Amino acid sequence: MVITYHGAECFKISQGDLSLVLNPQSKMSADITLFTTSRNEVAEKSGFVIDGPGEYEIKDVFIKGFLSEGPAKKTNTIYLISFEGLNLCFLGALANPDLSTETLESIEDVDILFTPVSKDTLDPATAYKLAVSLEPSVIIPMYYTKETEAQFIKEGGTKVEPLEKFVVKKKDLEGREADIVILKEE
Repeated sequence: MVITYHGAECFKISQGDLSLVLNPQSKMSADITLFTTSRNEVAEKSGFVIDGPGEYEIKDVFIKGFLSEGPAKKTNTIYLISFEGLNLCFLGALANPDLSTETLESIEDVDILFTPVSKDTLDPATAYKLAVSLEPSVIIPMYYTKETEAQFIKEGGTKVEPLEKFVVKKKDLEGREADIVILKEE
């Protein structure tokens, strides 16, 4: 699996011929496109589009969306994605760390967690605390500034070298606990 960061809350995840795009900011083609808040019309023609809570199965990718609170009390969808043996959790523009019991019970065995880190969503300390509580193998921050990125890394207490892309297989995550991976914006 190859994960690349395209700024703000936008990621592209590819495995073989299959690709997913999360919160595209511009035209990006993918088999599956997910939006956590309002749909950006530029990605409208990009494969199967998911823009809210529910359960979906597309091309052996299983997706569950859960309602949560984004900035200014707007609707946000948290997605759990099971893809190629990996469990991904994408928090989107989550602004309220108090998740529903249903959501918390569903978020288990997370391999890779994508969390927002900004003044509009979760501040670095809150984002790190929530991320660690969900017990992922890897945490990938998004929607950060240089300042909030540095604070988030400091919360984790480790030195992190930014990567161009994150190439990962399930076996690569064995023994990892809440490791922070920073991706450079493409």
